[in-house]
Amino acid sequence: MEAAMSKKLANLDYKDAYFLRKFLNSQGKMYPPKRYGLSAKEQRALALAVKRARYMALVPYLVR
Repeated sequence: MEAAMSKKLANLDYKDAYFLRKFLNSQGKMYPPKRYGLSAKEQRALALAVKRARYMALVPYLVR
């Protein structure tokens, strides 16, 4: 699973909201990198994509 996840992160795009939601919990917070075995570089890229998606209103900031 980790290899497949790293392969998908190579093509990471902020417009793919369905993929980004896999990394968010029910409150809209990002899971820690150990949960999916991400490296620091991958986690930074993912965080940037989530921030951009939130700014573009593709992913909510909060889920109430």
